Amino acid sequence: MKTKPALELADVKAIAAAAEAEAMKNKWAVSIAIVDDGGHLLWLQRLDGAAPISAHIAPAKANTAAVGQRESRIYEEMINGGRVSFLSAPDLKGLLEGGVPIMKGGDCLGAVGVSGVKSSEDAQIARAGIAALGL
Repeated sequence: MKTKPALELADVKAIAAAAEAEAMKNKWAVSIAIVDDGGHLLWLQRLDGAAPISAHIAPAKANTAAVGQRESRIYEEMINGGRVSFLSAPDLKGLLEGGVPIMKGGDCLGAVGVSGVKSSEDAQIARAGIAALGL
């Protein structure tokens, strides 16, 4: 039987604080979502000024990154490259850049999804949050 690490509430809070700090530093109004390895929502935060739709998109990006165990931008790139069949993938709704998996030793612990600014900036915020764990 395999033993694998899991996110704890302290980890989630550290990720959220670091992601929020990155967004605030750049004056970006975003929503930040953190999910576990099954894509289940652990944290959702909509910063002041963030569009309401971002609170729906951020968890979708996080879910896609967690269950796919890869950045959500990979799916966007595949679709843009002509593999439109990925649009029919079950339960994958956040097929846009901005979802980043939290990986440790080859295991996916969850993911961070961000929405509200350019997709590359969303991913930057997500990575800044994950960096707080020092993995």
